[in-house]
Amino acid sequence: MAFDSLSDRLNHAMRNVVGKGKLTDKNMEDMLKEVRLALLEADVNYRIVKDFLEEVREKARGADVINSVEPGEMLVKIVHDQLVDLLGNEEAEIHFKEDGITSIMMVGLQGTGKTTSVAKIASLLTKKKDRKCLLIAADVIRPAAIEQLQTLGNEIGCEVFTLGTETPALETVRQGMDHAKRNGYDTVLIDTAGRLHIDEELMHELQEINAAVHPDEILLTVDAMTGQDIVNVASAFRDALPLTGLVVTKFDGDSRGGGVLSVKKITGVPVKFVGEGEKIEDMDVFHPDRMADRILGMGDIVSLVEKAQEKMDMEQAQKAAEKMMSGRFDLDDMLHQFEQIERMGPLQGIIKMIPGMSQYANMVNDGQTSAAMKHSKAMIQSMTKWEREHPEKIRSTMKKRIAKGSGTTVNDVNKLLSQFSKMKRAMGQVGNLQRSGNLNEEKLEDMMNQMTAKTGMSAAQLEELSRKMK
Repeated sequence: MAFDSLSDRLNHAMRNVVGKGKLTDKNMEDMLKEVRLALLEADVNYRIVKDFLEEVREKARGADVINSVEPGEMLVKIVHDQLVDLLGNEEAEIHFKEDGITSIMMVGLQGTGKTTSVAKIASLLTKKKDRKCLLIAADVIRPAAIEQLQTLGNEIGCEVFTLGTETPALETVRQGMDHAKRNGYDTVLIDTAGRLHIDEELMHELQEINAAVHPDEILLTVDAMTGQDIVNVASAFRDALPLTGLVVTKFDGDSRGGGVLSVKKITGVPVKFVGEGEKIEDMDVFHPDRMADRILGMGDIVSLVEKAQEKMDMEQAQKAAEKMMSGRFDLDDMLHQFEQIERMGPLQGIIKMIPGMSQYANMVNDGQTSAAMKHSKAMIQSMTKWEREHPEKIRSTMKKRIAKGSGTTVNDVNKLLSQFSKMKRAMGQVGNLQRSGNLNEEKLEDMMNQMTAKTGMSAAQLEELSRKMK
């Protein structure tokens, strides 16, 4: 994901001052040197880095930090606040009209995921804001752009208005807006044509549409993988159009993220949405404060809870938790747990959202975890209902049939049954302690240490994990 490398470097720099009894010019400057290198390596604009460090240095030498009980912690807060300021102090939401149609014009270069972003944002607005969205297919240049938008529109349940490739984009937009008024739509998203590079023809067409419709929002899609070029593209579009926000796509890719950190400060255009995957639901509102938390390894518990509420069947999860604690947990419940976890997305991303746990994310190999989970699901799905409810009674002939049906081995089936047995026993112990009122922090920590010891973590890692759990 964007900022992963930056996050690692900044966390290393922060650890050099956190816990120090006194903040000196030397240890502060050592830390700032690390921060400077981290930001430059992340491809953040040099002038932005210089201003960022000066502001941190000035605030760090203030009386509040000097007299603080934990000056190192105060310095981390200053860096955090400056990151928020860099990313945009406030969450930049779509401003909907109280009456009439809110129009959103999407612009951008080819290959930035503009058409897909139109559908993703429409889906998000439909589900979270209860908006009735119409998509206007005004990209009459790129082959199959209209068909792509129609396919996506069917997937999210939104109508796509089109007059085909023979009708000019401006006329399509005009008639599309009239169609929206006649049919009671409150939100219109206009997918415009892109080019491989910025040219006069592209800008002229966009300016014509802007003059005719006066959209409430003009959102520019930019690719997080392009680094500093985000700033150049945003500046060029801003000079030609009254941009109101950016949509950063491919945010889950292996990008350095410097362009995202630089663009708001240089262009004044805030990031409004980020796309973190290929699925329709992999688009979310950009929260500067939450992103700053994640960059500094502080987690993002609010986004984690929101993700869980969106992706998981909370009622089913509650019932499963009650069954686990009561010792009535079976393999059907385990299968449901696997499915719930898969809906949440890659495990590394989830771990990074948990405060204090980001440093352990690299211990997880998402590819191996996903493959292991698929094998486990296949084995459970190859069992009969009786076998899922009574795994302890599964005999060798049954195991052979299950292994054959799931494309695994008898040894794999034995490992799954052993894993299930240990999980059920551990959760039963927690449930018994909870019911008896004897579940205190010390016992919970001891149980967690026993469980994590089986993962192969080192003594130092276990000690750190235990400390974070307190």
